[in-house]
Amino acid sequence: MATLNFELVSPERVLFSGEVDAVVLPASEGDMTVLPGHAPLMTTLKTGFLVITTKVGNGRRVLVRGGFADINQSGLKVLAERAMPEEEITSEALDREILQAQMIYDASNDLSVKHAAEAALAQLQEAKEALSY
Repeated sequence: MATLNFELVSPERVLFSGEVDAVVLPASEGDMTVLPGHAPLMTTLKTGFLVITTKVGNGRRVLVRGGFADINQSGLKVLAERAMPEEEITSEALDREILQAQMIYDASNDLSVKHAAEAALAQLQEAKEALSY
C-alpha cells in the first residue's frame, strides 16, 4: 500500500515526521482526509483534532489550534500555531486554551476574529467534554 510523507511541526517541536497511510485535517473549509496521491493544495487549519493513521485501525490524535497545511508531490507538511498530542491533553491545559480563546474573542472588534474565536471555543469545549469520559 502506498504511503504519504507527513510532518507535523509546532513552534515548540516536531510532533511527527514519517510515512503515514492517511491524515485527517481540521481544515477551515471542513475536515478533509489526505491520502497518498492527493492533489496539491494549501489550506488553513481551524481548532480541532488532526488524526494521523499509520496503519489501518490505528489513529493518533493531535489537537491543533490554527496553522497551515501544504500538500504537494513530496507529501504533507502541517505548520500548526499550537499542537498538543491527545496523551498530553489535560483538563488544566484545555482550561488555559479556553481562557486564551476567550481573551481573543473579548479583545477583538473584528467579526471574523470573533467568529474564529467562537469556533475555537466550541471545539475546545467539545475536547474538554470528551476528555471527561
